[in-house]
Parts: sequence; C-alpha cells; structure tokens
Amino acid sequence: MMTRIALIVALALLLGLGAGFWLGQQRVAPEETPPASAERKPLYYRHPMNPAITSPTPAKDEMGMDYVPVYEDQASPAPSGGRTAPSDGKRERKILYYRNPMGLPDTSPVPKKDAMGMDYIPVYAGDEESARLLRVSTEKIQRLGVKTAPVENTNLAHIVRSLGLVEADERRLYTVTLRFDGFIEKLHVNTTGQSVARGQPLFELYSPDLITAQREYLSAKNAQAALSPNEAWVSSGMKALAESSLERLRNWGISEFELATLEQGQVRRTLIVRSPASGVVLEKSVVAGARAVAGEPLFKIADLSKVWVIAEVYEQDIGLIEPGQGVQARLDAYPGRNFEGRVEFIYPTLSPATRTARVRIELPNPKGLLKPMMYAWLEIAAKARRALTVPRSAVLESGRRTLVLVDRGEGRFEPREVKLGLRGEERIEILEGLRDREQAVVSANFLIDAESNLKAALGGFGPAGSGTEESSQRSLEDRLRLEGSSQRSWDDRLRLEGSSGRSPEERLRLDSATPPESPPAGSHADHGGR
Repeated sequence: MMTRIALIVALALLLGLGAGFWLGQQRVAPEETPPASAERKPLYYRHPMNPAITSPTPAKDEMGMDYVPVYEDQASPAPSGGRTAPSDGKRERKILYYRNPMGLPDTSPVPKKDAMGMDYIPVYAGDEESARLLRVSTEKIQRLGVKTAPVENTNLAHIVRSLGLVEADERRLYTVTLRFDGFIEKLHVNTTGQSVARGQPLFELYSPDLITAQREYLSAKNAQAALSPNEAWVSSGMKALAESSLERLRNWGISEFELATLEQGQVRRTLIVRSPASGVVLEKSVVAGARAVAGEPLFKIADLSKVWVIAEVYEQDIGLIEPGQGVQARLDAYPGRNFEGRVEFIYPTLSPATRTARVRIELPNPKGLLKPMMYAWLEIAAKARRALTVPRSAVLESGRRTLVLVDRGEGRFEPREVKLGLRGEERIEILEGLRDREQAVVSANFLIDAESNLKAALGGFGPAGSGTEESSQRSLEDRLRLEGSSQRSWDDRLRLEGSSGRSPEERLRLDSATPPESPPAGSHADHGGR
C-alpha cells in the first residue's frame, strides 16, 4: 500500500516538473523569437482632414489631432530622376511627365497631388502617343454612326455675303443751272421723276442780260459790215467787239442752234434750256414765273442705265475681295431673279462703329428695275485656290482651341489641334495639324460634350491602353483610400471630443462661434504633394 502511494506521488511530481518546464519554455519563446518584419518607416505625415496638407515630421492640426503617417505601401510610387525600376525584370522606362488622374489638361514634370489628394499618374516614354488616343469598339462605331472623310487638296472658294443699298452712279448725275439771272417763262418738264432725253426742252427763260448781249453782238456785226474798206482799223475794232459778244453768249451756255438763229439777225426774247443728258428728274426746284439766280440748281437729272450698290463688308472678309470679281444680287422686289454685276472699287477707309468697309458694285439697269434706295442681298465670289481642306462638320471649335478627330484605324481616334484658314461653303482650309489623305471624323461629333475638356467629354469611348487602365485603377484605389482615411479621421475626432468632456453638438457650436486657429509651426501646406 505504501509502495503504491509512493509511486503516485512520484508520478505527480514528474508531471508537475514537466508542466512547469513546458510553461517556462512558452514564456521565453516570444522573447527569443526574432521579429517577423522590421518596423515600417513613414514617408511623410498628412493632415487628418485634408490630405493635400503634409508634413515631413509628426505634427498636430488646429484641433489637436495627430497627422496620419503615410507608409511606402500606402502611397503611389514617386520615383526620382525620372526612372522606375521594373518589378518583372523588364527594361527601365523613362517617365516623361505626370498627368492629372481625372483626365484634366494639366501635367507636371515632378510627382504631384491634385486637390482631392490623388497622385498624378506617370506617363512613360512610348506611352505618350497611346495616352492621346481614344479607343472605340467596332460595335459602338456602328451604333453611333461614326463617319470619316479624307483630308484632301481641293479648289476652295469663299463666298462673301453682304447687304447693299442701290444708289445712282455719281458719274451719271447732272445738275441744270444758269450762268446769268433770269425769269422762268414756261416749264416743259414740271414733275419730279419724269424721264427726259438728251436735248429735250426743260423750260423757257427770259433774261434782260441775255437780250442785251444779243443786241451788242448784232450791233457790232452790222457796224463792221457798214464800214468802208479804207477804214480798216475801225473795222477791226468792230470785228473784235462782235467776236467778244459771241464768245460771251457761248460762255453763258447758249447752244449753237440758238446762236445760228442769232446770226440771221433775230434777237430772241426767251431762251430754251435743254436737258444735258437722258435720265430721270430726281429734283426740281423751279416753278413757272419764278426768278432764277445764276448758280442756283434748277433740275437734278440722273442716268439710271447703270447703278451702284454700296455694300458693307466685314473687316475679316476685306482681304478676299478684289476689283473685277463677279457679284450676284437679289432684291426682295423681284424674288427668284438674280442681277449680275462686278466689284468696281473698295473704299480706303473703315467704319470704326461697325468695323466694316464700303465696297462699290456696278450693276447694269437697262429696264430701270433697280431704283435708288432699294436693298440688295449680295454674294461676292472670291477667287478659288488650291488648299488642304476638310468638311466643315469635322472641325470642333471652342473658345481656346480648334480640334479635328483623326481616325488612326482599329477603333483608335486622335484629337488633333489644327489651325484654320479660308472657310468655304462646305469645306475649311487647314493650315497646320493635318496631312493629306488622313481620315477625319465628320459625324457623331455630338459625343464631345465639352470641347474644352476633351478627355472627360469622351470618357464613354473608354481608355486607349492597358497603361491607362492601370492608372485609372490606381486613381480609384486612391479615392477609396482617401474616403476611408477621412472616415477614420472623423471617428478619431469624435473620440477626442468625447474625452474632452463635451458632446459633439457642443463642439460643433463652439467651432461655428470660434475662428480657426493658425496651424502649428511643424505643419505646412504642400500643394505639390510630396
């Protein structure tokens, strides 16, 4: 019995010693086991509520919250020296620049963050062209009805359209005046607008001065005939007097027909004044019995067989117009009928108020259909020339740039900036940006919702390559990480407010009543996003 008890005690002691040794080993093991991984070192510290504000050292914000450390596996790679070490053993690629992660037209030569704290995406050598291309699937091209047209060298002519006013030809205007005083005895043409022919009597005039001049001429002529040949010196004096009287009558505008009647020795009491040209009476300022003063306009006659049209042409179109160019004129009074003329003169001055120049156009008017002060719609055809052109629908214009979508084949489209020249009716001249025989998109351009942000507007087309897909995925991950960190920062803030003895509602009221404090010296706004 004693032996059995001794065996049990010995066995219990052995079990106790074994258990103690095992427990001792378990306590020592954690101290002897080497650390699984070395302690991570933060790259920088960022503001808990605004990731765009960073600090190279630990800092606190104005609320007393600690800046959040950012480790190497949390930040997008920002290689220095413009190179990155490949992880798959491939050749190093050179970084050309960094572009905006949201597709905005903004680049940076160094690593940078946007306003949302997202890292700019590196663009490598060889990927620059693919980053500009837009890829569209064949099914989407057919569904949207995308059509292209070649860039071609064609004859291009621009038609300048303008509005003009019909006026009388200034070179065909005539004014009837007298060179001596008199009285209107009788009017043969007594209405304004009446048509007259050249040499047609206008009115009869009585003038005492005219009668006196006729009598002087006849007296000198008769005295010369009465003198004997022996009195040659007296005869020559009478002859000179007669010639001077006749010359005075001619200077007064007396016609040769009237002078021929005077040569017969008849003094006419009245003088018939005739029309100097065929045309229309525009103005008549005399009536029968009125006194006519020398130099006063009595009739104004216009020859309307040819008329002028004065057009107002905008400043940017003046360089396309030259004298001699053909013109098509249309008038509201004669719908469906065109009148042909030509550019005769371009006035040398510009109107400062309308920024237009006057262009004089001459139109034949044999039937008198074109009347002064009529409005005319004009089309001036500029001289055609050879030029590199695209259809007008291929050009996308905005306030800052002009683009054409070039079809690169296999569903790839490149937005190309171009410089425009002459604009025709259906095509536009391209001075820079395109080459002959390239294919330009001429339909389905409505997909471009905002021409000033082409990448964002054509987001429905999809990315151009795998590099863009990776960068878009990184941008999405950065945004998700940003949202998660903002939530954590808000939770930390709530915990801090609870520990200070104030409720969140009280803290919000204090924030609205108290102006924000200046940030500590250790923090600074690094908008470059180191």
